[in-house]
Amino acid sequence: MEHSLRKRLGILLLCLFVVMIGYGLTLPVLAFYIERLALADGATARKAYIHVGLLTGIFAFMQFLFAPLWGRWSDRIGRRPLFMIGLGGYAVFMTLFGMGTNLFMLYTARILGGILSAAVLPTASAYVADLTSEAERGKGMAWLGSAIGMGVVTGPALGAYMSRLSWHMEYRFGHFYVNDFSTPFFAAAVLAVLALLATMRFLPESIRVSGREPHRKQSPDNSASPPGIGWKGIRESFLELLALSFLGYFALSLFEGTFALHAQRVMKFGPAEMGLVFMVCGFVMAAAQAGVVGRFIGRVGEMPMLSLGFGLMGIALILLMTTQSMTLILSYVVLFALGMAALNPGLASLVSKRSGKHAGAALGLQSAANSLGQAAGPLVGSILFTWDIHVPYLLTAAPLIIAAIIMGRKSIAGKQGGL
Repeated sequence: MEHSLRKRLGILLLCLFVVMIGYGLTLPVLAFYIERLALADGATARKAYIHVGLLTGIFAFMQFLFAPLWGRWSDRIGRRPLFMIGLGGYAVFMTLFGMGTNLFMLYTARILGGILSAAVLPTASAYVADLTSEAERGKGMAWLGSAIGMGVVTGPALGAYMSRLSWHMEYRFGHFYVNDFSTPFFAAAVLAVLALLATMRFLPESIRVSGREPHRKQSPDNSASPPGIGWKGIRESFLELLALSFLGYFALSLFEGTFALHAQRVMKFGPAEMGLVFMVCGFVMAAAQAGVVGRFIGRVGEMPMLSLGFGLMGIALILLMTTQSMTLILSYVVLFALGMAALNPGLASLVSKRSGKHAGAALGLQSAANSLGQAAGPLVGSILFTWDIHVPYLLTAAPLIIAAIIMGRKSIAGKQGGL
């Protein structure tokens, strides 16, 4: 990759890293923050669990609805302006969420924040696709995932610390109070603003909008584009990939959205312990994507990585239900994170390779599938959690292991081109 393109890619990844620090800041406290406000709003303990799932999932559901639109628009008007819209919206509505005093404010902030922040990942993924050839695509997507993972790993440690802080400032016309669980949301908003300013100052556009021609390296076999992104094109080229993306992110978000409640019930975990769990998860995902996955995906192909990823995730979810030891929990979280690290770059690489000049729209569809999984995971998980605390993980592990077997058989049969 040329030096100038590498520099632009580095700026984009740095911005994503900063934003995902903000996202990671909120992970250790999100469930506890929602539960506290739900109970204060008069909800029963059972309904509070449902609100945790709904408020975790509705953000991703809005991203599911709007990510394809943002991705399609980025093909038309450029990646940079939509990336900035996403960052700005994320900052504004993180602030509103942190200021929430009742469930109505929380739902409003999550819905509007999900709509606008849905522009961030599809445009960032399309930007990477613009700058890389097909041969480099898997490595580029692995770098993207690594930047996201490094942000997520840094965030929980800071979030666990910030959950111990509270500010109460008196003013002439009233007072401003930030409690221990809301502090990370304000910090996340500040980091999003910093990423927005860096984008405005340092990140150029990656496509010539008038001609709609990407500034990307072209591979010899990339002269023709696949079918347009209509239903026929989706069915022929992307449907199975979108289903796999949904499954992977369903499992990840179910874990992120309900494991804090499970660990609190079984092992009396609080924000500090959950911060450590999410920090380990994010670190392993980031390190694996930057190292092992980025290095080997071009050698062994996407299909074996998908089989490995689904298998590790399914096994890890089952094992997490068998122990109360922090050491073993962290070991199983490592397996789970390695599995997710193997999935994401491979799926994004396959989607972008088939998109031709429709990279923004195609990756917007994949982002929508991811978001639908992120929306469904916490909601389904919280409902199942009210029945039995082990059921969400066992029922999710089954399709993951089935997917691993199917992908493994296709890999052995040499059918990667038919996925």
